[in-house]
Amino acid sequence: MLNSKVRVKPLLAALLFTLLASAVAADRRPNIVLVVAEDMGPDTGAYGCKDAVTPNMDRLSKEGALFTRAFTHSGVCAPSRSGMITGQYPLKYGAQNMRSIVVNPPRPFTEKLQEAGYHVMWPGKTDFQGVPEKELADDRKLWVNYSKQPLGKLTDKPKEPFFAYINDSVSHESQVRASDKEHAQNTAALKPSDRRDPAKVELPPFYPDTPAVRREVAHYHELVTSVDYTLGRVLDWLKAHDLEKNTIVIFTGDHGRGMPRFKRSPKDTGTRVPLIVRWPGQIAPGTVREDFASWIDFAPTALTVAGVPVPAEFDGHSFLPTAANPPKYVYSFRDFMDESFDKVRSVRDARYRYVRNQAPGVDEAGKVAYQEIGQTMHELRRVQAEGKLTPVQALYFNTNRAPEELYDTQTDPWEVKNIAGDPANAAKLAELRAECDAWIARCGPLADLHADELVKRGIITPRDEKYEVRLKTGQHESSNPAKKKNAGKATNK
Repeated sequence: MLNSKVRVKPLLAALLFTLLASAVAADRRPNIVLVVAEDMGPDTGAYGCKDAVTPNMDRLSKEGALFTRAFTHSGVCAPSRSGMITGQYPLKYGAQNMRSIVVNPPRPFTEKLQEAGYHVMWPGKTDFQGVPEKELADDRKLWVNYSKQPLGKLTDKPKEPFFAYINDSVSHESQVRASDKEHAQNTAALKPSDRRDPAKVELPPFYPDTPAVRREVAHYHELVTSVDYTLGRVLDWLKAHDLEKNTIVIFTGDHGRGMPRFKRSPKDTGTRVPLIVRWPGQIAPGTVREDFASWIDFAPTALTVAGVPVPAEFDGHSFLPTAANPPKYVYSFRDFMDESFDKVRSVRDARYRYVRNQAPGVDEAGKVAYQEIGQTMHELRRVQAEGKLTPVQALYFNTNRAPEELYDTQTDPWEVKNIAGDPANAAKLAELRAECDAWIARCGPLADLHADELVKRGIITPRDEKYEVRLKTGQHESSNPAKKKNAGKATNK
């Protein structure tokens, strides 16, 4: 018995050492900070944009990697976020329709991080189309002062390792169209040199050149600068808490800018997003990544970095520090947008975008009451009524869209010249058409179902009451005078 006891002690010591080593190793796993700007495209200095002042975003790109081909799968927030939090295309479980509520959605990937010992902080927006939020995070409190309200002393250094989410809604569509007074409040931190002259901002070719349009475009770029201030505060907080060296910072947007023909579009304007990543010791400063990265990749990337096995049902890939097998294509879709029906599937490779329009008689603009509030949309409608839209501008209201579209994004970055009918592009058209078919097939039987059919089958529940009212009346809640006093605050409406 004595010998037995003597033999046990080294085994216990070895076991304790292994457990201790594992704990230490776990403590060394990198923290992950995900900073999301709502309704923001790749409109920073590092991406070549001259209309926004973004020193913190540009500095982050110099200290890490700038992804030039980063996309989301949907040009609107809820389906985009649903795919991000589940790691699966919303088409697989019926979450492709804006403002639908999925009855039995997949679980959020943050649960797996928590199970692995990560402290998850998620104080900001969820809006996951029914994905359970109860177990989303260990902490839903504000952890860094990125709002305009004084918080006093910032939160102490959190438990490590952690995953922290920051959502900045100041760049949201609702703030682009805010009054001048509200805009001044949203951008109060900006210096005079940060202000943009509406007369000098670049307009896309699908907008009429009017003072009202220029005002909103200038507003947008100043809001991007306000987001840059947010990022700066996050970076300062990490430095103040001695967390820089062991923290991955990911900055991105949930879809394109909150303006017509950007937001809600399955094309580049609606789905191309900024993606800047800093990971000291793992990503060389000044790296430029030209391989595809997508919002569907955030879940597998976070799990891989944390040392957690990626579930087989996940659709994306880990892009950090480098992608082992970078994808050849990225995919996007557009279905119900609140009260406006559409059905579009799209595939993009490094140069070409294929668009499949499956809703005959529906124009690209739709009848989304929330979009109609903005001055740019008012101007588009006004100039349309006057019969003065250019052919490119009129495309937005074309109810006879081609069943298939093909764009050369290299020569036509605004995607306004459909080259699908050119015989010279027949091979590329056939390739991307086949890839679109394959993607839809991989997503499964729910991918092509109308929202009404999804409701009938019990996959999703109908849109909530306010959208039913909007559908019937065409009025958005912000048109209610009693609610106008709260408009323009840095929260998503």
